[in-house]
Amino acid sequence: MDGAMTDSEFMSAKEKTLVLEQWERFLKNGLKVEWFTGRLYEHLSLHASFIAHFNRQGFFDTYFEDPEATIRFLNQFDGDHGFRSAECGGTWWLKGDYGDINGAMCRVLESYKVPLYMKLKGETRRRDLALAGRLLAKHGIALDSKANEDVHA
Repeated sequence: MDGAMTDSEFMSAKEKTLVLEQWERFLKNGLKVEWFTGRLYEHLSLHASFIAHFNRQGFFDTYFEDPEATIRFLNQFDGDHGFRSAECGGTWWLKGDYGDINGAMCRVLESYKVPLYMKLKGETRRRDLALAGRLLAKHGIALDSKANEDVHA
């Protein structure tokens, strides 16, 4: 594939290019809600093997409020994880009328995935250790000071 977008029944090549640009901005800006556009949401829910989750905010809440859910979302676009759909498990979303844009989205992720995964794994670790600390404190047990330092790092 040469990277050129083609028109399809429900999405022009120009629209695909716009979605791809918005995808890159969303990744580049740390997966923040203000960069999660309606156009990007519609593409993901209509043409990339995700269900709609009622609306854009519902989709965002499902995949980007919990760092583990975000990792599961990103794994779909990551060849290291087999490009398996986060919701359906298959790879059909990389074929057909939207294979060009979906494949391009996978290629764009390559430039951003290492720092994104590091950030998300760090957030998961801090969240889990904070929860562990609260649970231990509830039972009168102090969290090891080294682990506690890691929570605030």
